[in-house]
Amino acid sequence: MTVKGRSPVFIGADHRGFELKAEIMVFLKKLGHEVIDAGSYDVEPCDYPLIAYEVASQVARFKKGRGILVCMSGIGHSIAANKVPGAYAALCYNKEAAILSRQHNNANILVLGAKFVAHEDLFEIIKVWLATEFEGGRHLRRTKQIAAMEKKLFKDL
Repeated sequence: MTVKGRSPVFIGADHRGFELKAEIMVFLKKLGHEVIDAGSYDVEPCDYPLIAYEVASQVARFKKGRGILVCMSGIGHSIAANKVPGAYAALCYNKEAAILSRQHNNANILVLGAKFVAHEDLFEIIKVWLATEFEGGRHLRRTKQIAAMEKKLFKDL
């Protein structure tokens, strides 16, 4: 399930991000990515946690999986997606945050707030987020600490 050696990009949005999701899907396909749509599939009000869970679960299954979630603010999707072990969702409103989320935090899910991301910046944010690599080094130590916390918490449940 890859295109040009890339893992697929899983994408989801609630009703407030539905229209933007459609634009993002076209953009991703133009970049050569396989795109897997996890919903929603229309503008009817829906429950964002279910969509965030679906994207986060799929991303966590792939070693280099990536996901994008879109809702009005991005906050709810971030909270829900980060409940899935192995999913690291970063809410980014600008290009610099997107770059740092990859370089320092190895985020594998980009969360966008439709109300707060300027449309003229949207595609550049996505492009740099997908292209930016994790720096490792001191950041690897920290991301390993997060993974260890996940293991402990889910072992104790």
